Amino acid sequence: MTVTRSRAAAAELAAFCAGLSWRDLPAEVRERTKELVLDLVGVALRGSVAESSRSVQAFVATQPGGSASVLGTGRASGAAWAALANGTGAHSTELDDVTRESSLHPGVAVIPAALAVAQERGSTPAAFLEAVIAGYEVTMRAGNALGPASAYQRGFHPTGVAGVFGAAVAAGRLAGLDADGLTRAIGIAGTMASGSIAYVTDGSWTKRLNAGWAAHAGVVAAGLAAAGFTGPAGALDGRFGLLTGYTDAPLPELLTADLGRPLQILRVTIKPYACCRYTHPLIDAALALRAAHGLVPEDIARVRLGVLSAGALLIAEPIERKREPENVVDAQFSAPFGVAVALVHGRAGLAEHSDSAVADPRVRALMSRTDCVRDPGLDAEYPAKWAGSVELTLRDGRVLRERTDFALGEPENPVPRDALVERFVELAAVTLDGAAARALAARLLALDEGAALPPL
Repeated sequence: MTVTRSRAAAAELAAFCAGLSWRDLPAEVRERTKELVLDLVGVALRGSVAESSRSVQAFVATQPGGSASVLGTGRASGAAWAALANGTGAHSTELDDVTRESSLHPGVAVIPAALAVAQERGSTPAAFLEAVIAGYEVTMRAGNALGPASAYQRGFHPTGVAGVFGAAVAAGRLAGLDADGLTRAIGIAGTMASGSIAYVTDGSWTKRLNAGWAAHAGVVAAGLAAAGFTGPAGALDGRFGLLTGYTDAPLPELLTADLGRPLQILRVTIKPYACCRYTHPLIDAALALRAAHGLVPEDIARVRLGVLSAGALLIAEPIERKREPENVVDAQFSAPFGVAVALVHGRAGLAEHSDSAVADPRVRALMSRTDCVRDPGLDAEYPAKWAGSVELTLRDGRVLRERTDFALGEPENPVPRDALVERFVELAAVTLDGAAARALAARLLALDEGAALPPL
C-alpha cells in the first residue's frame, strides 16, 4: 500500500526531539523516565545471565573495546557493541517495558543505545534522560503508525522495526546532532529496520536479537549521521518508507498527531510477568479467580481463554503447539502456559518461566485442558484496552468467569514505586547483593540530581 502523505514526518519528529529540555518537562514525565531507566537496568542485569546473552557477550568480547558497560559482566566495549549485548540481554527475560497502541518494547531498544553512547561520551544524566524521552517518542510513534496487528500478520516484530528509529534519535541527541542531523539519522535507520517473528515456530533466540540489533543499529545510524552520511527524508512515510514496507494498514497521521500532548513515555506499561504482554490480562484474571475461590488445579475441568486477535498468532495459535511448549521461549509465548502456571503456583514471574516449570506435570495437564478463542468483544476495544478473559469450568459443574481490562503495570493500574525498587533488587541479585542493589536503585531514581551517570 502506498502512503500518500507528505514526507515531512521524520523532519517534524527530529525538530521536536531536538528541542526537548529536561528542566522544561513536567514532573510526571521526569519521574516516569527515571522509573523506566531503573526497571530496564534491572531487567538487563537479570537478562545478562541468560544462555542467549552469554553467546552475544562472547561475540562482543571479540570486538574492539571501549568505555560502554556490558551490563552484568564487569566489562566494557564500544557503544554499538555494548548496545547490542545489553538490548539482547534485557529482552531475554520478557520483562522489559511495553506499549499498547504500538505493541512493542521501547525501552529495550532505546535505553541500551542511549546508555552506551552517554557512557562513551561522558554525557550528563540530564542529557541521557532527554535522549531516552526522545527515543521513546519516536519508537512509539513509528510503532503506532505501523498498525502493529498488520505488521505481526506480515511476520514483522514491531520492536525491531520501529525501535531502530528511536534508538537512532536517542544516540543522535547524545552525539550532538541538530534537527537536520537527527533527520538524517532517521533516514539511515530506515535501511536498518528489521525484525522477523519466525522465532514463534521453534522457540529460538532471534526475538531477543531484534531488540539488541535495533539498539546497535541506532548507535551506528547516529554515528554515520554525525560523520555526514545522508539518509532519505521519507524513511518513515515516503513512497518506499517504513509504512509501505512493513504493514498493510498504515496510520501515517499517528507519526506526528498531537506531538508531545502527552509525551509517549507516559503511555508505557511495566511488565510484572515474564512473558508476552498479550498473556498478562489472562494471568491477572486467572490469579483473581484462584484467590477468590481457593482453587487448586485439580478443581478445573476446562479452561477457556478469550484472547485479542492482534496477539493470537503469538500466544494462542496453533493451539496444539501452545499447549505443549518445548522450552522457555515457547512458554513465554503460550497463553495456556501462562494461565496454567499462574493457577498452579499463584505466580508467573521468572521462576515460573523456567525449564522446570515447563516440565511440571501439573502445568502440562492443565494446558491440555485449555482452549483459546479470539474474542470480537475484546477486539472492539483494542488497542485502547489490551483486555483478556478467562472462563473456568469446574469439576463440580460451576463456571467461573473473569475479565481484565487493564493488567497490572498499565498506566491505569501502575506498579507502585516501592514495588519497582523491590523488583529491581530481585532482578539485580544475579550480580549485586541487596544493599548494593538498593543503593544503585536510589541513585537511578535520583539520576538527574547527580553530575555523572553511576558506574554500572
